[in-house]
Amino acid sequence: MHIGLVVTKIVVAILGLLIAFQSYRAYTRYDSSPMLYLALGFSLISIGSVIEGVLYEVVKLSLFYAGMVQSIVVALGMVAVLYSLYGRER
Repeated sequence: MHIGLVVTKIVVAILGLLIAFQSYRAYTRYDSSPMLYLALGFSLISIGSVIEGVLYEVVKLSLFYAGMVQSIVVALGMVAVLYSLYGRER
């Protein structure tokens, strides 16, 4: 049961980081600032998907605080994605 959760979290993180990498490549190729914010957003969301488990299992942070950190990191990632959609091009 525990190993299944770890594997799915790792898969989600890898997929999110691949999307972030492709967004960053688009940023460097086309000098599009929304792509940079999209890359940042997906990076934060991907990191947020695994940080709760790491903080709880490795750092021994309480489940409450680990979940709070995870929620904050994911929320910041979503703000970056939202900014990439509605922000102004430089």
